[in-house]
Amino acid sequence: MATRSAGTPATVALSRAGIPFVPHAYEHDPDVTAFGLEAAHELAVDPARVFKTLLADADGRLVVGIVPVTGQLDLKALAAAVGAKRAALADAAVAQRKTGYVLGGISPIGQKTRLATVLDASASDFDTVFVSGGRRGFDIELAPADLLRATDGMLSPIGR
Repeated sequence: MATRSAGTPATVALSRAGIPFVPHAYEHDPDVTAFGLEAAHELAVDPARVFKTLLADADGRLVVGIVPVTGQLDLKALAAAVGAKRAALADAAVAQRKTGYVLGGISPIGQKTRLATVLDASASDFDTVFVSGGRRGFDIELAPADLLRATDGMLSPIGR
């Protein structure tokens, strides 16, 4: 895998940390709102390998959940993984402000504010997974262990 930088905070963070990744750019259709499924289609990748980054409020603390685009975030499981009683999806404006990314381009890597991060356990089924690279039409491919290292994240079954 290459360690080239495509110039987003995510790629800069990975390059600085010496974490290998492969950048994948594609033409984003502005009419599409299913960003992760679009990425899977445009990159000709199994959608189970493409993960979306969601922010949740877990007992008043923002946390990141990374789950396959083919499923949903199990908020109860996410709350349990971070030791909270309950979790709810964060407001879109808060998610954008805290991460420094726009919706559809929120990367779990290189966020403005370091947040507790949980990667769905299904990621370990693959040698590499895809996550947003920090803008619409740009994904990063990397090993799940490297994604965990880049985010100081933990692996837990949080998808459904």
